[in-house]
Amino acid sequence: QVQLVESGGGLVQAGGSLRLSCVASGRTFSSYTMGWFRQAPGKEREFVAGISWSVSYTYYTDSVKGRFTISRDNAKNTVYLQMNSLKPEDTAVYYCALTRMHGSRWESDFGSWGQGTQVTVSS
Repeated sequence: QVQLVESGGGLVQAGGSLRLSCVASGRTFSSYTMGWFRQAPGKEREFVAGISWSVSYTYYTDSVKGRFTISRDNAKNTVYLQMNSLKPEDTAVYYCALTRMHGSRWESDFGSWGQGTQVTVSS
């Protein structure tokens, strides 16, 4: 069982940047597609970005394209989410999770959810 721990959240002004990290325990991290999701107050959790195990394929929800970048370092068992040009609507708890379903955006395909890290963007 892989366990995930997110970090890097915080309070930032609109237009600012943050980099989230998600560290995984377990030897099979490199075989999974990794994803970032977020949940804003009063809303359902939504897909943000995903990256294949080979790092060759990344995909994003439309609202973050051009602003967020997902990456991973399999040697460090870590996946990152670089968030630039942050907007107040990016305020949410951000979670990482994993799946064996290549290219999936569906929450139900993902497992081993971390505890989340809060991102707050002030206007």
